[in-house]
Amino acid sequence: MQKMKRLGFLIPPGNPNTEGEIIKMSGPEYSVHFTRMVAFGETGSLSGQDERNQSQIDHLDENLALMSLVKPSVIAMAHTANSYTLAKAGEAELVERLEKQFQLPFITAFGSVVTALRKIGVTNIAFGTPYSEQNTLRCKRLLEDYGFKVVSFGNLPGVNNIYDETPQRAGQLMAQVDSSGADAIFVSGVGMPTIEAIEQAEKNLGKPIVSSIAATMWNSLRIAGIPSNIQGYGSLLSGKFN
Repeated sequence: MQKMKRLGFLIPPGNPNTEGEIIKMSGPEYSVHFTRMVAFGETGSLSGQDERNQSQIDHLDENLALMSLVKPSVIAMAHTANSYTLAKAGEAELVERLEKQFQLPFITAFGSVVTALRKIGVTNIAFGTPYSEQNTLRCKRLLEDYGFKVVSFGNLPGVNNIYDETPQRAGQLMAQVDSSGADAIFVSGVGMPTIEAIEQAEKNLGKPIVSSIAATMWNSLRIAGIPSNIQGYGSLLSGKFN
């Protein structure tokens, strides 16, 4: 009898939303497992985000050591902003080192977004974040470093705490950054609930929409060799681009 495959996710310590979204997307043919990353301070706040990001990065070895005990098919770092702190070269070095050390596939939320956008086959991107202007601009630079053309972008106004945001506000952000020149829309921020907004926004705006957590789930399944067939949360997860 073939063993059920396991997907491992590393979650920021104060994030109350992502486990629930992953569980909603999950199917009976695999299991999902979570470990909290290490960071302190006011969770979900725009203030002090760089320090919390660096703390999470600094403790990843411990996180992977714990998660590897469940023998997952893949471990995903479910936090997009860590990639903005690492930048392209830093992330590539980190992924290579951790995969070699733990002999497991290790993926990031932002790396999953890049993989998803390339699989969809788009270059001209609009994107939005619930972050500060500084981290939104870091996202823009990183997308451009990976070869995408950013035709429109912005951050969600009035954010006090990312974890207090709603799918309705995520949908507002998708519409806010849309542009006629964009072939797809990317919404950053794993901690902001997005999956319930994607399908209706795709219908309204007429183009694929990729959120950080949707891409992370899709890429985790892809790495584990499980075809994505998750209905109700947009075209990427539906299997259209498998």
